[in-house]
Amino acid sequence: TFDPPHFGHLLLAQTAQAQLALDQVLWLPVGDPTHKARPDLSAAHHRAAMVAMLIDERPSFALDMTDVERDPPHYTATLLPLIREKRPHDQLWLLIGGDSLRDFHKWSRPELILSYCRLGVLQRPGATIAWDALTHIPQLREKVDILQHDGMPVSSTKLRAWSRSGQAHNHTSAAIQQYIQFNDLYEI
Repeated sequence: TFDPPHFGHLLLAQTAQAQLALDQVLWLPVGDPTHKARPDLSAAHHRAAMVAMLIDERPSFALDMTDVERDPPHYTATLLPLIREKRPHDQLWLLIGGDSLRDFHKWSRPELILSYCRLGVLQRPGATIAWDALTHIPQLREKVDILQHDGMPVSSTKLRAWSRSGQAHNHTSAAIQQYIQFNDLYEI
């Protein structure tokens, strides 16, 4: 959802680009994240604006508004066919954190997702992958590329809490922090 985007997201993208030899990394804010309904959810246009700030001046990173601009419901399984339509000859990876892989069996139609892409997974510190709990998703293990990096102990959840309390941090850009304050994001 990139709510808000932070340097951990940037680290995942840079690590994946280097280790998977990616020509381009698309940043796809979710239009209406059905799996993350919460009172402080930022509107899609705010999340997209913050992503644009984070990836500014990085020519191999691009903001893709496909999910934001389509009608709900918004699931990765229904987004990937639209991306495939735009990029019929590209090898696609979905870049996620280890915590998202842990919950991958809860996603809508995970088998369909794997038919469109591979998963590039960056482990979060302290999060281990319980492969035994994921055995009911055919070919999952063969479709996962584990990215090697120490990770960054930050999450959007922490950033929202810090923003609410006015706590200073250096886990996202100053421009994004100012944007959050100016637009009163994450206030409940």
